Amino acid sequence: MPIHRLFFFLFLFALPFAHAGEAEVDKIDINTADAWFLDYTLHGVGPKKAAAIIEYREKHGPFKSIYELSKVHGIGPKTIEKNMEKMFISPPEESEQPAETDSQIEQSPDENNSEEISDTQ
Repeated sequence: MPIHRLFFFLFLFALPFAHAGEAEVDKIDINTADAWFLDYTLHGVGPKKAAAIIEYREKHGPFKSIYELSKVHGIGPKTIEKNMEKMFISPPEESEQPAETDSQIEQSPDENNSEEISDTQ
């Protein structure tokens, strides 16, 4: 067998393994990822845009939608669409949820008892 055919067959055999050493990232949580991970994972997001995402998140709280990223300076619809399959949003933790409003707070049993007591006296 000529040497060039041998190299050709070796090339064909090795081709499926060409990307085996690259690490694959499943999805990135944009509410918890640090700037380095945002920069590393998302196409079109470098160190400055990653820092802007973190700054926006710290100022406005966790993202409620992936499309909210468009409010970050430098992030547009094309960047969001290119990275849609790589991003997700985790549900907010207890400490991140808004405080209860007065209309959501029920009367405590003590308040109900005090009315009953005053009615009986």
